[in-house]
Amino acid sequence: MDVLVIGLGVIGTTYGYLFHKAGHDVEHLVRGSSPRAGTTSLEVDLLDGRRAPRGTASRDSYEVRPRTHERYDLIVVSVPYKDVATVMQDLGTLGVEGPVLLCGGFWGERSELEELTSGRGTVLGYPVAGGRMRDGVLSCCVFDHFMLEREDTARLDHPDSPDGPDGYGKVEALFRSCGIALEHPHDMLEWTWLHMAVNAGVVSVAGVYGDTNDTAAAAEKMMGSSTILAHVVKAVREASRIVEARGVELRRYRGDLLPYRLPAVVSAPMMRRMFSRNVLTRRIMTLHTNMADLLAVCRDVYEYGRRSGVSAPVFYEAYETTLAKVRQAPSAPPTSAEPPRGAWSS
Repeated sequence: MDVLVIGLGVIGTTYGYLFHKAGHDVEHLVRGSSPRAGTTSLEVDLLDGRRAPRGTASRDSYEVRPRTHERYDLIVVSVPYKDVATVMQDLGTLGVEGPVLLCGGFWGERSELEELTSGRGTVLGYPVAGGRMRDGVLSCCVFDHFMLEREDTARLDHPDSPDGPDGYGKVEALFRSCGIALEHPHDMLEWTWLHMAVNAGVVSVAGVYGDTNDTAAAAEKMMGSSTILAHVVKAVREASRIVEARGVELRRYRGDLLPYRLPAVVSAPMMRRMFSRNVLTRRIMTLHTNMADLLAVCRDVYEYGRRSGVSAPVFYEAYETTLAKVRQAPSAPPTSAEPPRGAWSS
């Protein structure tokens, strides 16, 4: 397949690398304003969980090939949702055609999403991977599955779609060729909201106890403490109520919420043991160092909850405390791992 990855962000580049290794033709569209514009190659330090539960470490190089086509079988878009409109506009201006796999956190309503992607075949996805990029090295880890919108709700095989027959099947085949299984939640957008709420609870509490200028150390501290994890359980439980206030039936996502439905005194030690044994999850938690991105997720959930009058005192206090720490603490030295927002590199 011909695949176009928007930007050189961690998620898009990680999957672009995997697609390339599986024999697909992968190119990148990088804005000239991006600090990664002109990048021609990257070193890839991968912890690969596709075949081994604890992951297999490898080191490789990846040639970053610029866009050359006007038509692609799939366009991978993994940017902050506030930047989706700009990406769609730029694709239209450049005359680039092809269906879009829209990855990552999207807190907006479905009507907003449909307006942003109007006229282009789209399927929602959520990566089960993570990492960071620094000094020309992509340090990443990937699990053996990927969350993908169900075929009956994806807008790929619509009669008016320009994507041709079996667009959804092509996406399935792409991931299958990489040894990645697909999981299909009841509603991909609802599942994304819920996952954002879980992340908001985790990040807010980790910031209360840890150094907000050293997110890796804060994550390690949280994962090793039953006391902090008990606080996390309570914050996530409340943040999930904010998603419920949007009309989401949480019973449809019992499996995702199970660790947070149990009493904190029970679930916290269980989570601590899980973190100590699950190398991949631990690695993802320590690699994501962009505090601005982490706080943006917290803010979306927090502001919606406050506006809606949802009672979530533990979560609200944790977010407010962490935000105050970030504003008061001296800024961490900038690194190439933290590109400016809006440069298609998040």
